[in-house]
Parts: sequence; structure tokens; C-alpha cells
Amino acid sequence: MLIKRKVCNFCKKQAKKIDFKDPILNNFMTDKGKILSPKITGACARHQRMLSRAIKKARSLALLPYVVR
Repeated sequence: MLIKRKVCNFCKKQAKKIDFKDPILNNFMTDKGKILSPKITGACARHQRMLSRAIKKARSLALLPYVVR
């Protein structure tokens, strides 16, 4: 049985930088506010690091919540 490997969406788009103001960051968080793992999102290691930094920066600027109740 072959398992198809997920391809990084950011690599497909040839994204150089992930912006912390981008509303797409909500798609990479759970409903409770946790950052999703690269196994679930399909992001490569480089873009996962950029993604987590962008989410943390958006949280500190109050654009995203730390915890959703």
C-alpha cells in the first residue's frame, strides 16, 4: 500500500515569507488555539518554522488568540 506524501502548500506557491497579518493563519490552528503539527498541515520544516513564528507574532500583537474558551 502506497501512502501519498503531502506536499507543502507554501512550497507550491513559492512563498518566500509568511505574513503574520494573513488571515489564513487560522487554518493552521486548532479550535482551542494550538498550532497544528506539520504531519497534519503538510508543511515542510522550513515553512512550519516560519508559520509558527508568524502565529506567535500575531498572538503577541493580539491578532490571534492565545486560548479560545
